[in-house]
Amino acid sequence: MHEDDPTDVVHDDFASAMFGDTPLGRPVLGTIDTIEGISRQSINRFYRRTYRPEAMVIAAAGNLDHATVVRQVRAAFAPVLDESAVVGAARAVRRPRPHAAAMKVTRRSTEQAHLVLGVPGITRSDGRRYALSVLSTAFGGGMSSRLFQEVREKRGLAYSVYSYAQGYADDGLFGVYVGCLPAKVDTVLDVCLSEMQRLADDGLTPDEIARGKGQVRGGTVLGQEDTGARMTRIAKSELHDDPLLSIDDLLSHVDRVTSDDIRAVARELLSAPATLAVIGPFDETTTFNAVG
Repeated sequence: MHEDDPTDVVHDDFASAMFGDTPLGRPVLGTIDTIEGISRQSINRFYRRTYRPEAMVIAAAGNLDHATVVRQVRAAFAPVLDESAVVGAARAVRRPRPHAAAMKVTRRSTEQAHLVLGVPGITRSDGRRYALSVLSTAFGGGMSSRLFQEVREKRGLAYSVYSYAQGYADDGLFGVYVGCLPAKVDTVLDVCLSEMQRLADDGLTPDEIARGKGQVRGGTVLGQEDTGARMTRIAKSELHDDPLLSIDDLLSHVDRVTSDDIRAVARELLSAPATLAVIGPFDETTTFNAVG
């Protein structure tokens, strides 16, 4: 099902082009070959070695009592919990590797071309992540965003266009996705690269920053109205060994973002070599002049 959806595959292709043969560059689901090559014995060994109570994080949210939940967890895992077990050390955080401009074109007989254009970003613990969040939201986070207005509304070049930022433990990315007619790919790339350069040179306008902050604040607050989202948030904080900030603290970080903060992070990130992944009715040796 994943392979049948080019909007999913193009992001895998982009990760492969950006990060190469590394954990971040390989598909989470694996490939047909790797999945078919796994034996029952290897799955069983991995499960028994890895899915141990002493290595787990259990998160709960809702109308509950903490002490009651703790008693229930202890009772449920008592038969298999080894109190003396030593949890394996977490994977060491590596320094981000250097990135070079890269391109990956995948031929598909689709009516629409799908492309992701992006640059290396920042890690999930980087203090500039709040500025990058406002930047990404204002630049391509909705119908009022700069990309949507320039690419779709003014020029009618694309069906879908948005930007996004993703931070990992030791690397990150900032990307732009576009779905458009195959004949318009070069023009779309020209516009996107031009807008990225303008963003790097001039930053965002005060109105764009205000809208971006408003969207980030609203999304943060609305996201916490769902109990499952609250549970996931505290679980991620434990798994990533990150401090669990209150919603008020998060909103305060967003409010403190300045135009200089945004201009600085835009100038640093958007001056890096760009990576491009394209899926559509193109020969896989096709090159696009807008990149490189």
